[in-house]
Amino acid sequence: MVRISEAIKDDHRRLESYYNIILNSEDKDELTQFQNQFVWELARHAVAEELVVFPALEKVRSDGKEKIDDDRREHSALKEMLYVFQDLNSTDPRFFPTITMLMEGLARHMQDEEANDLVILEETLTSDQSEALGESLSRTKMFVPSRAHPYNLDNPRFETAADLITAPLDRLQDLFRQWPEEESMLAAPLE
Repeated sequence: MVRISEAIKDDHRRLESYYNIILNSEDKDELTQFQNQFVWELARHAVAEELVVFPALEKVRSDGKEKIDDDRREHSALKEMLYVFQDLNSTDPRFFPTITMLMEGLARHMQDEEANDLVILEETLTSDQSEALGESLSRTKMFVPSRAHPYNLDNPRFETAADLITAPLDRLQDLFRQWPEEESMLAAPLE
């Protein structure tokens, strides 16, 4: 079993790895494949985190509601940028600036989460509770959307519920997208 902090950090390293592949690739097909992989990973990670990690953090932090509301706003802004990026063609002049700006915001969020939120969470959970959250995160990612969707809702908490409605359509559309070969995925370094 994997502790929740390890599961979250593993997702973060995957996103960084896919980002690095995109930045260093000059092959149009590879760019499209890893663009889809990056979007798929980030969309699923964000919603699963909102459903599993945010409620746990809200319970254990003294400023839980305020902190989680801030985190939800951050997620909403990241998902808006992801929404723009996911439909860009790799030849579009906005492609690289958009993913770079997205990754800068994401890097700040990941750093804060790893240095603060996950530390607080692990200090308050037993090993079994942490592993159960890690398992829940993994299972939840199987049922959430694999693309970003703009909702423009007044309350970011409602976005998570709306995301669950769109997941089946995303899964159907994923069948027609280009994806990296499994060998490419295994060769991608998890830095």
